[in-house]
Amino acid sequence: MSEKIEKLSPMGTKPRLANLRFSRGSLSEYGIIVSFLVLTVLLSVSSDVFLTPRNALNIFDQWAPVGIIALGQTLVIIAGGFDLSVAAIFAVGGVIAAQTTNATGSVLLGWVSGALAGAVLGLINGGLVTFGRINPLIATLATSLAFGGLALALTGGTLITVEDQAFRVLGRDTLMGVKWTIWLFLLAIVLASIALSRSNFGRYIFATGGNSEAARLSGIKTGQISATTYAISGLCAGIAGVMVASRIGTGQADAGASFALTSIAAVVLGGTSIKGGYGAIWRTVLGVLMLAFIGNGFNLLGVDPVYQQMVMGAIIALAVSLDAWARKSD
Repeated sequence: MSEKIEKLSPMGTKPRLANLRFSRGSLSEYGIIVSFLVLTVLLSVSSDVFLTPRNALNIFDQWAPVGIIALGQTLVIIAGGFDLSVAAIFAVGGVIAAQTTNATGSVLLGWVSGALAGAVLGLINGGLVTFGRINPLIATLATSLAFGGLALALTGGTLITVEDQAFRVLGRDTLMGVKWTIWLFLLAIVLASIALSRSNFGRYIFATGGNSEAARLSGIKTGQISATTYAISGLCAGIAGVMVASRIGTGQADAGASFALTSIAAVVLGGTSIKGGYGAIWRTVLGVLMLAFIGNGFNLLGVDPVYQQMVMGAIIALAVSLDAWARKSD
């Protein structure tokens, strides 16, 4: 009898465990795709306007700044970090772009200055986290306050309006009927995808986030890799700040206050692991679109904004729970 049980056990128990692992892996890999398709179908059935080209372009235009920030945030999270300062960097980037344009009369210099300011502030984050050995949450929470104060100091609490109409080209004009903001978002997606999946730098990011000590022992300069992801995140936030400043024609210190949490939510919702070492750019793009579709769909259906926030919060909490369950080791 005992021998019979031993023979049946490998035939019965292991396949069930394998199926369990398969279901967890499938949930992790394809859950976001299924959720995105279901949401798209539901909103398309509920509203005739939802799938129109005009509405689609409007969604991409409005969410392009958040999307670009989320792309940079993805690199940071995969490398094992967090960046809570992107909203403050976003504000500083927009303010510096507006002030530089007014001071020099050069719109291009203003745009570049705002973007590079973001990269510099991101590099400061990287230095604090990697070389200062400060916990990423604490470090970027502290710098978010400091950078927010910097934005207030630069503006004196007032709006920095740019009179030169050329400054508004980036945020308002189109190319082949598509806003420049959307083209920039698409370009950022392509560049981030190549960097993460087609380069040694991307492999080092995954290695650093998956097992930092093992990566270091294998010769990877994990500190430099991590610091670079923060610099890229800052650059993305600076570019997003320039885009929005161009759209409204002003730089303001309190712009994009919710962008930090929204960008992290998009990354997590897309299926990138908050523990690091796992994720993809396409996942973040779907996460951004999921949040965008929920907000846009609720607006089209006339749902109270309060309920929109509640639904988004519930979806994000569910996504994190499913991620933890799907990656739980047996």
